[in-house]
Amino acid sequence: MATPNPSQIFGTDDAKELAIRKEAFDSALTKSFDTAAAGQFRPEGLNLPVGDSPAYALAELEKAVGNPMLAKSMSPDAFSSLQAQIAAQREIVKDITIGNGSTTGSPIGTGLVPFDLEAPAKYLAPRPTPLRNRLPREKGQGTSRRFKRITGITGSGTGGTTNIHPGIAETTQNNFAVSGSSNALYLNRGSKIAYAGDDQIVPYFQFSLSDEVSWQAQYAGQNFQDIRALSAMSLLYSSMLMEEKMLLMGRGTNAAFSGALAAPTVTITARAAATGETALGLTTKLTVYVTSDAGAFGESVVSTQTVMGTALTSGQVADITVSSVTGALGYKVYVGQAAGAVAAASCFYVGRTGSRLYTVQGTLPTTGDNAGNHAADTSAYGNGYDGIMPIVTGANSGYTKSLNSTFNAVSPGAEFQTAFSSLYDSVKADPDTILFNGADRKQLSELLKNSSSTNYRLTLQQDEVGNAVIGSVITAIQNEVTGKVVPMEVHPWMPQGNTAILSYTLPIPDSQVSNVWSVVNVQDYTGINWPVTQFAYESSSYWYGSFVCYAPAWNASITGIQAA
Repeated sequence: MATPNPSQIFGTDDAKELAIRKEAFDSALTKSFDTAAAGQFRPEGLNLPVGDSPAYALAELEKAVGNPMLAKSMSPDAFSSLQAQIAAQREIVKDITIGNGSTTGSPIGTGLVPFDLEAPAKYLAPRPTPLRNRLPREKGQGTSRRFKRITGITGSGTGGTTNIHPGIAETTQNNFAVSGSSNALYLNRGSKIAYAGDDQIVPYFQFSLSDEVSWQAQYAGQNFQDIRALSAMSLLYSSMLMEEKMLLMGRGTNAAFSGALAAPTVTITARAAATGETALGLTTKLTVYVTSDAGAFGESVVSTQTVMGTALTSGQVADITVSSVTGALGYKVYVGQAAGAVAAASCFYVGRTGSRLYTVQGTLPTTGDNAGNHAADTSAYGNGYDGIMPIVTGANSGYTKSLNSTFNAVSPGAEFQTAFSSLYDSVKADPDTILFNGADRKQLSELLKNSSSTNYRLTLQQDEVGNAVIGSVITAIQNEVTGKVVPMEVHPWMPQGNTAILSYTLPIPDSQVSNVWSVVNVQDYTGINWPVTQFAYESSSYWYGSFVCYAPAWNASITGIQAA
């Protein structure tokens, strides 16, 4: 193949026109590095494909110029000029890089690229409030909710009333004198029945949360997100979430409520690490403090200091056993190590237990929350009421049981049948639901599948053999006393180790109790946008009311469930 000459390359024999076309070629070549875009770009006068980046375009041009036929067809000066221009472009491409991945950006570290930012921000905070959604909200007035209860009559077996045999004879007489009178008034009638009752006063409390959006944040967020709208929504959700947690496990210090949790007593026992456990690897003594856990809002004061009698030996762990504290939803353990006693500030949080046994193992923490931070109680609050858990674990509950073990493996659900039986015997209660922590419900479901008892079995129908779903879960338990099927519900904020057996209504048609549990508010949720007094938009939520349980004895709890 003959080598093309300049006239063939540029399509003319005229010297003047040849020079013009040569200059156009040089100009187009230079522009190609600045304007290359996606797709195929062809500089004028050169049938050369250029890719979708300057680096690709440069590589293709260098390849074309490296063809010996092009060098022979051009004058030495023209070819030298072309090579010089390509070399200059090579330096530009070398310096300007994207700057992502492993490539260093130049001249800017983040690269000369845009940010593909989606608006608005993703809102991923969980905000379930099942109790708040379920419980009725009533209108209150004044400063407290007051009601009177008839808790028992003769024959009801409740309220401390006794039984009276109604049989009489012709000569039967009973004293009908006015109560408190010393004068007897005997009449030929059957015995008078007795009553038991009480007055209940549940004070109202004020509740509020607040938020603030600076002017700078609001204006800087324009065209991305309305920060004030986000603040208003978050403030409402936060208020609902904290009310939900108060309804479940809040504790009040008013005389009508349970008050602060007591601290437990503690014992420590060293033993050899069992299969699956990690030895402490220490040859010192442990100092232990424990608090009673109130759930979302805090814990009791720390227990008295407990120090091991003898030092640990290699391969050992330590079992912490605590006393049962009424109302405790678990226990938090703080541990330090030394030859002797360790100050509270040097005993760091190692974990929480839902039962009364905690095993200290592995590497002990040397930083974080410490026992010295809990010299003051945070389990109960003066401006708050008792939630469900303090009521169902308290003195007025219909039944309470602290297991300090896993669920019954031989007869899964036996603990609840015992509770159902006790509730029915005492007040003829027929509960409506059971609130669980997710891990505890899973444990019960696993026991059902793996039980050695012949009372349960899982069955696959013929048309399900090829479509079996792995996993099964208990959704309800049948009350063996009344026959009622009682749903099991996982509450998202229930601390591990606890269940609440609840009645929402009473099996007494004319009890005058339409709802066993009720939120009573003088003022329900109100949102306030405060006047601007500084460079910020400030807002608050506000509500004024309380939480009432009209019939605690129709409810129960099973706590101290050891994690499986």
